[in-house]
This record gives sequence, structure tokens and C-alpha cells, in this order.
Amino acid sequence: MTDHAATASAEDIRPQLDGRPSRLSLIVFLVVVFGGLGYALNALIADVNEASAGAAISLAPVLLLGVALLIALGFEFVNGFHDTANAVATVIYTHSLPPNVAVMWSGLFNFLGVLTSSGAVAFGIISLLPVELILQVGSGAGFAMVFALLIAAILWNLGTWWLGLPASSSHTLIGSVIGVGIANAMMRGKDGTSGVDWEQATKIGQTLLISPMIGFFAAALLLLTLKVLIKNPALYREPRGKAPPPWWIRGLLVLTCTGVSFAHGSNDGQKGMGLIMLILVGTVPTAYALNRAMPLEHSVHFAAVAEVTAESLTKLATVPVPADTKGTLTAYIRDKKYQPEVLPALAKELADMGADVRSRGELAKMPLASVSNVRNQMYLASETIRLLNKRKEGGLDKTAAQNVTAMKTELDRSTKFIPLWVKVAVAIALGLGTMVGWKRIVVTVGEKIGKTHLTYAQGASAELVAMLTIGAADMYGLPVSTTHVLSSGVAGTMAANRSGLQLSTLRNLALAWILTLPAAILLSGSLYYVLVQLFVS
Repeated sequence: MTDHAATASAEDIRPQLDGRPSRLSLIVFLVVVFGGLGYALNALIADVNEASAGAAISLAPVLLLGVALLIALGFEFVNGFHDTANAVATVIYTHSLPPNVAVMWSGLFNFLGVLTSSGAVAFGIISLLPVELILQVGSGAGFAMVFALLIAAILWNLGTWWLGLPASSSHTLIGSVIGVGIANAMMRGKDGTSGVDWEQATKIGQTLLISPMIGFFAAALLLLTLKVLIKNPALYREPRGKAPPPWWIRGLLVLTCTGVSFAHGSNDGQKGMGLIMLILVGTVPTAYALNRAMPLEHSVHFAAVAEVTAESLTKLATVPVPADTKGTLTAYIRDKKYQPEVLPALAKELADMGADVRSRGELAKMPLASVSNVRNQMYLASETIRLLNKRKEGGLDKTAAQNVTAMKTELDRSTKFIPLWVKVAVAIALGLGTMVGWKRIVVTVGEKIGKTHLTYAQGASAELVAMLTIGAADMYGLPVSTTHVLSSGVAGTMAANRSGLQLSTLRNLALAWILTLPAAILLSGSLYYVLVQLFVS
């Protein structure tokens, strides 16, 4: 009798996950989706037509662009299966919002988070890619790189989603990037470890490692603190039937769900953006290699800063300018080994860029034939300055250090930009993924981590910690996993509440967490090798 009653009670408070959205909400959703996609497509066509200045565009790059964009948006679509679904688990299992409303509400704030994102995470991930492939992103090897890491990430994410495991899209993408880097180095006859920026990879890896621990312990500590400060017993009990909680608890839970959704959009949404920008630079460099929206005043300032910085670096140079300045900077970025030739090479590249931009007047007037070359110059200079500042190399005096920092800002404004239509397309892909695949992950977070039903305080504690952790990571340009932070936060509150943990689920989560990096590395490296044979041979 007792077991039957307990089962009945559990079914009574379990949310109804099979409901269908109303006709009105479905119509609104479809209008938003098709309206957003129409806007993105129209903006892409307008950008390409404006940049090409009426010149005919061949069909091959257009088809390649379409396929590449579909794969990149497919990654964000699958990302929505995993990470966005985590944001709605707590409000659904505390009956604060009906499932369909929660998913649409979360999608809205994911959308806003993507639109307001800085782009720092997007370009932080790109810096992990092999410098040779970034400089030749429009080549066969460049497209093999992009396709390999995106397809590998999609395959692993789909597999873990099918098993209902909240695996990390961040882990998967980083592993895919490392796999391509290792494979590229080995195919060039080099040590596989030389194909990856291990300093940057370690920094990102530490963030991905530490953030779940922060989620677990911070959520547990927050729950215990709430128990000391707020004595209202309603906050710490399971829902009564399917009735929503008191208004103030409900408001708190909706607020934290909103915050996690917004933070997720601003952080995770960027992972696909950087890759989409690489695709655009490779297929239609005339439109996206340089920020053609920069006003005339910026171009004038850019030229002045470039000339002043080149002059200050030339004074510090102890050796003549090398014959191959681009090769010198490329080797420094790839191998992380400083040579005295780096400073005069950087000075020469900056002087040439400054003179070129000054003669053209503004970036929008850069000749189509030289756009890709100028972008590569700017990328090499920006990454060289980043390494010089980070590694404290080059013996820069105070004036030179200030000049190169100002120059990097100008370079990044000219090349590291994300058009609004890209953000809109990514936001829609994330939202669609959530709408299609949210249920499997929500059930895992809501039912299979702890042995008891999620209480209001547990849901709020886990969501609040996730919101703050992801938001902080976004400020510093670091990718974190919404999946790991939130699911570990739920586990932390269950442990603090002595509710018990389902060890089989935690074991599966840990196994997915451990296997994600090596599996993604192996998948992407193998795919890169195969695709290079197809595209380059």
C-alpha cells in the first residue's frame, strides 16, 4: 500500500510533458521563425550584392556557403537540445510554468542573450584553430576544417541527447577543434601537439573543469544559507499536486530561469557565430573579411595608430626586417617561440597596413582583390600582439606597450565583428532545437539526478548559481557548459538537502563528461583527414 501511494503521489506531482502548444502560440512561433530566417537571408544577399559592386557571383561559392551555413546552424540546433533545455527543467518540475510556456519563454531570452552578446567567446574559440587554416579558410583544407569540427560536434551531441545525457556542447566543440589541430599538424609531418594553442586550450579546459564544481558547491551552500535566513517551510517542500507555487516563489523561479536562458544565449550562442564568420570570410570575403560598416573617422584613426605603433616597434628592433614578414609572424603564432625578427616583421606589416588604409580612405573602399590579404595581415598582427602582451615578450617599453594595445583594439574592431543577421539566425536555430528536443534532457535533470522531487529552493539555488557563473564567464570571454553547471547545481542541492543522489545517473553524466573530449578529438581528426582527401586531392 505504501509503495502504491508513493507511486501515485509521485505521478500526481509529475509535470505533464506531453501537452501540445495552442494554435495561437504555434502561429506566433512560426511567424517569428520564418520572419527571422527571411530577414537573415535578405541581409546576407544584400551584403554580398553591395560588396560585389554588381560583379557576377559564381554558383559554386554560393552552394558551398549554403551547405556550410546549414551545418553551422545545425550545430546550434542540436546545442538547443542540450543546453537550453536545462534552463527550463526547474520551472517545469516546480510547476512554475507549463512546459510549452517555459520553452517559449526560455527561447525568447535566449534570443535576446544572443543579440546582446559581445563576440569574445566566439573569437576566443577561433584562436584555438591552426593559424595556417585560418589564413586559408577559403581553401579546400579550410573548409575541411570547418566541416569536420562541426559534423563531429553534431554527431556526439546527437548521440548523448538520444541517451538522455546532458553532455556539454562546449566540451564537444573544443574537443573537435583540438582534433582538427592535431590531425592538421600530423598530416604536415609535425608533432601532433604542435597543432593546438595549448595555453588557450588549457585556459578553456580549466574553465570547463572548474565550473561544474562551482555549480555543485555554490548551489549547495546557497541552499543551506537560505535555510538559515528564510524559515518559510513552503520554500523547501515538494510541490503539492500540479498547482503552481506561491507567487513570490514562482516569481523567483521564473526570474532565475530567465537569467539562465539569457546567459546561455550570450555565451553558448557565440560558439557557432565564430565558425559562421569563418565560413563567410572563406566564401564571400568581399563582404565579410573586413568590417565595411566602419566609418571614415575609424579608418583615419586606424592608419594613425598603425603608423605610430610601427615607429615605436622599429626603434626597439635589434635585427633587420626579415624577407618573409608574414611567415615570421605565422611561425610565432603557431610555435609560440619568440625570435628577434618578430618585432621588425610586425612593424613592417603595421606600416604597410596603415599606408594602405590611409590611401584608400576607408575599409569599404578596399579593392576586392586585396580584401582577403588585408584581413590576413590584420589577423596576424592582432594575434602577434596578443601573444606579445600575454607572454611579456619583445622587451616592449611603456610607450610601445600602450601603442600595441591600442593597435590591437583597432585591428579587432576591423575584423572581429558579427552581423546582426548572424545573431538572429543562431538564436532561431537554438530556439528550434529547444522546441524539438527539450524533453529528454529536462526529464534527466528533473527526475534522474536526485531521489526526491525537486523543491522550490533547490530549483532556485541551482538556477541562480548557473546564471551568475555563465554570466561571469561571458564577461571574460570564456566558454562554459550550461549543462554541467546546472546539472551539477541540482546535484549539489540534493546533496545539501540530504535528498539522496541517483548514482547511476551521476555515473553516466561523469562518463559522458570524461569521454566527450577524446571522442570529439577522434571524430573530428578522422573527419578532417577524410575531407582533406576529398577537397584538396
